[in-house]
Amino acid sequence: MSKETYFPIAEIEKLEIGMSASYAQTITEADITIFAGVSGDKNPAHVNEEYASASRYKKRIAHGMISASFFSGILGTKLPGSGCVYAAQNLIFKRAVYIGETVTATVTVTDIDLRTRRVKLSTVCVVKKKKVIDGEAEVFIP
Repeated sequence: MSKETYFPIAEIEKLEIGMSASYAQTITEADITIFAGVSGDKNPAHVNEEYASASRYKKRIAHGMISASFFSGILGTKLPGSGCVYAAQNLIFKRAVYIGETVTATVTVTDIDLRTRRVKLSTVCVVKKKKVIDGEAEVFIP
């Protein structure tokens, strides 16, 4: 029997506007391959070097949703924490992310509604001090 890791339970009463949490990961070839298999997104811009070299990006780019998925990890394990339920997410993809680049995803609490138990957070991914994703999430805390 394996040990499970438990993360702090989300408690809306302990949240404050401006609280933030981050996660960083370097995008690897394996990430691209696994994500293409899981999502079914085998766009040649992600998986075919020859095709990508003739594109505007000049080399393969990571799926934007890989970086965006980091928000889910933060929301469910750090801020607000386990038990929260993703209710909404909007995303604006601003720049491409390449294999070997390190993406830092950050969520920041922007609004707390105690009555509906919903929390809004800004969601941003950065590579080399430049925004690659900008957006907003909403979670429900039971």
